[in-house]
Amino acid sequence: MPNSTHILVIRLSALGDVAMTVPVIRGLVQTYPNLRLTVVSRRGYQPLFEGIPNVDFLEADVYGKHKGLFGLMKLAKEARALHIHAVADLHNVIRSKILTRNLGFKGKRTATIDKGRAEKKKLTNAAGMGLEKLKTTHQRYVDVFASLGFPIALDRVTLPERRPLTPRLLTLIGREPKKCIGIAPFAAYESKMYPLDRTKELIQMLAEEGQHQILLFGGGPEEEALLKQWESQFERVTNVAGVLTFDEELNLISNLDLM
Repeated sequence: MPNSTHILVIRLSALGDVAMTVPVIRGLVQTYPNLRLTVVSRRGYQPLFEGIPNVDFLEADVYGKHKGLFGLMKLAKEARALHIHAVADLHNVIRSKILTRNLGFKGKRTATIDKGRAEKKKLTNAAGMGLEKLKTTHQRYVDVFASLGFPIALDRVTLPERRPLTPRLLTLIGREPKKCIGIAPFAAYESKMYPLDRTKELIQMLAEEGQHQILLFGGGPEEEALLKQWESQFERVTNVAGVLTFDEELNLISNLDLM
């Protein structure tokens, strides 16, 4: 494919998986300066891609105007109107498959992520025997673009500088020379979460060391209540869930020593 190709990148959810596309997309535009990308995802995730050259955003309102089969057909029509040449499906779920197939039928070249489900099932059933290291999600994303003719080397990706902090964010981090650690203990599925009682133990251990500033992220109202409880129990622990906008959270995270 020519360097001036326009690729539609589909990754609808969840936040962590969408966030993991960012360094790959940065690597693509750094390696291929004339390449254009449009990311299809939920509206709330748009700030993740702001400031990346040659990258646009197309909202997938899957619970509104793009709901159901006819809604996805409308989304595919909106994508075609952008004059895309290819589709990179980084999600491989029913919605993204419908989009990808529709655009493929219209003559667009397509590539879909191999999530390695069989390998992961084998690994979890291995009971400690015959374990093999699996590909990272980042590498699986890279493989999709390589199959479209745009290979990149992740170890050569230049990451952005830390974002400037507002006075409000500075008060959360503090000016003491301590390492700042962000912890986001929740996930959409409990099976993807580290046990909360052990997370609390970890936070307590870090707090008692007195060498770290700990910031707690994420969750709905019930989760926020738990994070506020932890904040009140330990020194040098601050809950930011429900306090900051998503943009502010991203600015804060870019200044942490560990997330």
